[in-house]
Amino acid sequence: MGRYGEDLAARRMRQAGMAILERNWRRAEGEIDIIARDADAVVICEVKTRRATPFQDPMESLPPAKTARLRRLAARWLTECWVARYGRPPTGGVRIDLVGVVLPDRGAPVVQHVRGIG
Repeated sequence: MGRYGEDLAARRMRQAGMAILERNWRRAEGEIDIIARDADAVVICEVKTRRATPFQDPMESLPPAKTARLRRLAARWLTECWVARYGRPPTGGVRIDLVGVVLPDRGAPVVQHVRGIG
């Protein structure tokens, strides 16, 4: 289910004009689901996929501790990957986005992309 949600999120991001740089970048302290480029900015994207229920919206499932972990992972990715390749930080900075995917029992999935959550 998670992989399917990430595939939908990556497709939505590409449709919005972003280039996917990496997926499922892992280190001991955690994982970044999708790393993309949006014009001159790097986007760190967390994807939350849920089955449709009246009790849990995927857009409400990113606690402050997870956002802080994503910031630390983003800094590490920038150092290890971006700066190592280009010699400087991205000119447009770094943004953290959240994509929520709801899978209903019937019908098409609902994909919501929120830019700049933290």
